[in-house]
Amino acid sequence: MSEPIKTAAEAAEAEVLPRIYEVHCDPDQRSACDQEVPEAVTAKPTDQKSPAQWAYERVVLYLKNFEEQLDNDHEIAMGFTGGDAGVLRIEGMGYFDPDIVTFYGSDPAGGRTQLVQHVSQLNVMLRALPKQVSAAAPRRIGFRLVEDMEKAQQKS
Repeated sequence: MSEPIKTAAEAAEAEVLPRIYEVHCDPDQRSACDQEVPEAVTAKPTDQKSPAQWAYERVVLYLKNFEEQLDNDHEIAMGFTGGDAGVLRIEGMGYFDPDIVTFYGSDPAGGRTQLVQHVSQLNVMLRALPKQVSAAAPRRIGFRLVEDMEKAQQKS
């Protein structure tokens, strides 16, 4: 069966809308596809975003989805690929146009840590770490990042 014919406007809109696709062994496993993409991500066409902003926004959605699956005893962290750099507890994230993404946080010993990465080399391995004992509740950076994107969208 052939696909329906699209208008030029429908075809152009489909080209700029974010798409995500995942399949898991467990059909009940929550997927990043299951979450609603915030308007702050879809309001501006992707071809009008820098590679850094576009990478940042998509990583934020993965962070939030990962955090939604954590219990109150765990927080999100990221492991580094390709070396012995260890793990960074994610406490902040940003980007520097046109092509740099940065993660702020701390290592397991509590030392301040920052990863600055070019979008062409972006590799993020999300991990669940036990929350810091001194914290009453787990800190959820993914949720804060989405809130920040939505506030920025409302200002523009």
